[in-house]
Amino acid sequence: MALSKFLGLFLIHIALLSSSCFAADPFVFYDFEVSYITASPLGVPQQVIAINNKFPGPTINSTTNNNVVINVRNKLDESLLLHWSGIQQRRSSWQDGLPGTNCPIPPKWNWTYQFQVKDQIGSFFYFPSLHFQRAAGGFGGFIINNRDIIPIPFGSPDGDITILIGDWYTRNHTALRKALDAGKDLGMPDGVLINGKGPYRYNDTLVPDDIDYETIDVHPGKTYRLRVHNVGISTSLNFRIQSHNLLLAETEGSYTVQQNYTSLDIHVGQSYSFLLTTDQNASSDYYIVASARFVNESQWKRVTGVAILRYSNSKGKAAGPLPDPPQDEYDKTFSMNQARSIRWNVSASGARPNPQGSFRYGSINVTEIFVLKNKPPVTIDGKRRTTLSGISFVNPATPIRLADQFKVKGVYKLDFPSRPLTGPPKMETSVINGTFRGFMEVILQNNDTKVQTYHLSGYAFFVVGMDYGEWSENSRGTYNKWDGIARSTTQVYPGAWTAILISLDNVGVWNLRTENLDSWYLGQETYIRVVNPEVTNKTELPMPDNVLYCGALSKRQKPQDISFATSITTSSSKLFLAVLMVASALLFH
Repeated sequence: MALSKFLGLFLIHIALLSSSCFAADPFVFYDFEVSYITASPLGVPQQVIAINNKFPGPTINSTTNNNVVINVRNKLDESLLLHWSGIQQRRSSWQDGLPGTNCPIPPKWNWTYQFQVKDQIGSFFYFPSLHFQRAAGGFGGFIINNRDIIPIPFGSPDGDITILIGDWYTRNHTALRKALDAGKDLGMPDGVLINGKGPYRYNDTLVPDDIDYETIDVHPGKTYRLRVHNVGISTSLNFRIQSHNLLLAETEGSYTVQQNYTSLDIHVGQSYSFLLTTDQNASSDYYIVASARFVNESQWKRVTGVAILRYSNSKGKAAGPLPDPPQDEYDKTFSMNQARSIRWNVSASGARPNPQGSFRYGSINVTEIFVLKNKPPVTIDGKRRTTLSGISFVNPATPIRLADQFKVKGVYKLDFPSRPLTGPPKMETSVINGTFRGFMEVILQNNDTKVQTYHLSGYAFFVVGMDYGEWSENSRGTYNKWDGIARSTTQVYPGAWTAILISLDNVGVWNLRTENLDSWYLGQETYIRVVNPEVTNKTELPMPDNVLYCGALSKRQKPQDISFATSITTSSSKLFLAVLMVASALLFH
């Protein structure tokens, strides 16, 4: 008996020691099994990418400063990386899940992501970043809640609802990829999905029978937070709910000045939070609509996502025409003015993407200026490619961050031009040399014929201006230098520019890309490399123990490295509980 008590106390002591790392900032654990399943969101059976047999995947729910641990088992027939779009990965680009920073997870392998959602709040999403896989699914929401001690600038909602909208093709991602490789356009999508489901049959001619549609159940007299993400390929979507206002409250980690919209354009890769008040009489259900923007409406009518908002006291099904979209197919001024109206709530409590916590970004001296211009696809060496400032990016076999760690030469060039090239376009692994603690101004100039959305990993940037025409030095006179929204994704209208400001305080290698998946796949991206000349763990975390090797470093990879690192990392909380249970049993036996 005495021995049992001794063993029990010993095991509890060990368990408490092993859990000491949990005391400061809590851990949240997820297991993701990524596989193919058959689904028919538009009535046609097709192969989609599911997570834990769910399409879309589960929503990750975390709180500011949580340590997030996600064990990923790749059951696809091709390599995989998951990217946590908008999660800043402070000091740890090792966990960003993009080919410039990480080697892919091979088929049938496990790999564990572990990162801290440091000093962030808001609405984000994740998706697979390789091989055009996002076109097949594998995406889901990612929520970072405020800690209790940080107030939110609105009353606590009565519910929290994630809505994933996006254009969709009934061809699988490998067929779409082959079309792009063959120099073809993808053509018009086959539909728009809402939470992985097709449209409600609001029109017997346009919508086939027996399509499963999304229903969102609400109670009257309540307020709900809707987190809406455009996870599609290349189509800007207008989001609206019949007879209801959408009170904009947050976008990609920043609280906004609260304004009502009857509808809002959500471009590819963008995320918004709305407060929805259920203040209607519920004489029937209401339409939730996501429809394509800046396209011929008569041709695209069948490419419309429709879900149902159902009050608990609803008296019948939704009927009649859909609520109208903005009537500006050939004039994008309305959409641009709407985008300009989104302002940062500078009085709200929350993390700030500013140097030294300052809110006055407009008075910080710019140290680096880059003008990045995209154009319609071009032919380079017989291949159809997209470019950024005349360079079509080629992903290296050895990730940039890994090449730096092991001093592998010739993987990339640190020579991305600050102004667009004047000569012929070229295919290069060309990277921007960012200065640690510099303040960078980036002008995104869109000389293509469709809206492009740009995303930067590792940061929230300030959207300070956008207008039509070519940007010039005089354009700075139109900048918003006080309350421009801070976010990680911004749209650039065709024949227009958008200006952003970035405080380069996060060491690592960070992807700057178009979110339009077809343009991204064909080369419209680069990376910003930010290095602290003083080597210190204070500005960058050490390389993770379970790092994957590939390219020039592939000989370093051992199969057992993965299983060992995975089992140690993902089982820590379960082991802790198991030890406590054994100890208790021994104590009270």
